[in-house]
Parts: sequence; C-alpha cells; structure tokens
Amino acid sequence: MYETTYHRPSSVDEAAALFAKGKEAKYLAGGHTLIPVMKQRLASPSDVIDLGKIKDLAGVEVSGDTVTIKAATTHYDVATNAAVQKAIAALAHLASVIGDPAVRHRGTIGGSLANNDPAADYPAAVLALGATVKTNKRSIPADEFFKGLFSTALNDGEIITAVSFPIPAKAGYSKFPHPASRFALTGVFVVKTKSGDVRVAATGASQNGVMRVGTIEAALKANWSAAALDNVKISADGLMNDTQGTSDYRANLIKVMAQRAVAAAG
Repeated sequence: MYETTYHRPSSVDEAAALFAKGKEAKYLAGGHTLIPVMKQRLASPSDVIDLGKIKDLAGVEVSGDTVTIKAATTHYDVATNAAVQKAIAALAHLASVIGDPAVRHRGTIGGSLANNDPAADYPAAVLALGATVKTNKRSIPADEFFKGLFSTALNDGEIITAVSFPIPAKAGYSKFPHPASRFALTGVFVVKTKSGDVRVAATGASQNGVMRVGTIEAALKANWSAAALDNVKISADGLMNDTQGTSDYRANLIKVMAQRAVAAAG
C-alpha cells in the first residue's frame, strides 16, 4: 500500500485549505469510487480529505418552492425524508433504488454528482428538475454542470455543498437496473414544471453521460400521458453499445422507461 495522509476536517473552509496544500489531494465523500480505484492503484492521492463529518454538509431543507439537499446527505436519508417524499416523491424514489442498502447508507448526493458516472441515478433528477448545484464558490445551473463522462463544471478543489431542486407539478423516475450493480442500464426522469414546461433526462444510455430527451419532451408537452409516447421514435445515434445492451436496445429502453415514469408521476 502506498503512503497517503488521511484528513477529517470539520468545515468546508478547512477542507478546501487542506486540498490546496496537498500535492495530489482528493476529496472523499461516500468512497464508492475513490477507495476502489485506490485499491486498484489507479489513483494514488497524497492526501485524502474526508468530507463526511462536516456537519454543515448534511441535511434537507424545504423552503417555499425549493427542496435543498446538502451534499453529504446519504441516499438513505433522502429516500426516507418525509419532506422530500411529500415535495418531490420521485426524488425520494430515485434515492431508494440506488445500489443496495450498504451503498444507500454510505453514498452521498454530492459524491455522486461530483463523480458523474454515466449510469448514476442522481444526474437524471438534477438535469430534469433543472436543479442548481451549489459549491463553496458559486452556483451552477444543471444545464451547465454536466460536461460528459465523469466530467463536470467543477474546478479543481471546488466542493459541492448543496443541491437545490425546484418543486415540480409532477415528476416520475423509472430505470432498468443492471442486475448486479443496480446502476441504470437506462433510467429516465420526467418532470412537468408548475409553469407547464416539460423536462426529461436519461441516464445510462448516452455515450456522453446524462442527456435531455427532446423528442419525449415535445410529445409530453403536447399530451402528458404514457400513451403520447407510443409512436415516438428515439434515435440510437450516440447511445452506448456494449455487452449490457446495444444502442438500439437502449433507445427502446428510453421510451419504455419514460412511459413508466409518466405513469408513476400521474
């Protein structure tokens, strides 16, 4: 095992200062990505800075038309939070189907978004709901946050502190999970905003990570129903084609998961 220095800061400012001092520092959230890649020697950070014990980074707040989830809040806490269940039930449902119980009790929303795995669940909710990702330096709209596979708008050393979700009129999420990892082979989050706009995001399907699905958005804006998508055709261009499923298969999954998500939203 190579040498690394473990830190457990008590504040965001302290964490940022430790990162700045480190030669090759890494932040640790839930640890489901960093620890495995360290074990495989694909990463060898000089300093590991654990954000999990910073009290100001955990919790859920509902104010007016916004649900704010702080970055170190676990998937389990999102899934079981009564305020989230009431305001955005689809978001609580999404958190409840991430991984397995061990993952849900340890993984965090901030860690998931910072990693931006192309098959992760949270990016679909953030993009479809038009959320705002807040950091220790700025606020980033969802449409500007995701930059491709494992890539985001975060600058080196920047820390996600919270995510603010506008409360929609209707929302639903459905995914076809990998039977072992429970990552999404394809997952679709559908939203009808209080102003009548429709936003739809798919995860696990595109070669570039989470994406908006304009054809489904247009169909649902004209008629919010699962049946409205019966004749919609999803292009396979740019979709993943691997041992888990062809691009055509994923194109069909986008449509089917969208229909299920709309049915769940009501």
